Amino acid sequence: MNTALTILAKKGPFFNTVSPDTKVIEALSLMKSENLSYVIVMKQNNFIGIMSERDYAQKVVLLNKNSSDTTVQEIMTVGLPIISMDTTSDECMKLMNQHKTRYLVAFEEINFRGIITIHDLVRDTLAAGEIPPKEPIY
Repeated sequence: MNTALTILAKKGPFFNTVSPDTKVIEALSLMKSENLSYVIVMKQNNFIGIMSERDYAQKVVLLNKNSSDTTVQEIMTVGLPIISMDTTSDECMKLMNQHKTRYLVAFEEINFRGIITIHDLVRDTLAAGEIPPKEPIY
């Protein structure tokens, strides 16, 4: 079973970072160019949160805010579950389910290493051929 370390190694380095004062429209442009569903929010080289497509939909579009006037800090998600580099993919799935999130924050000691997404875990499971057997539906 893979760990956060191996999953992040397959993803490669992350380039999808923005500062908290970045306008949402700029963050969306970066998300589109990197073909990702989120950006990592960093302040002085420290991880402080993420802004996801879901944040945009729920906190900008549905509230009729303007993407050019709203900053990432106003809508970003904070307080995501934190994992270590030796957390297994199975443990990651359980954490995501328990916390009802699609993202986990990976740290090595005090150093931010990246984001594990639900899509990363699906790809990892499919690549490993570890698809669990179907349980009967009652």
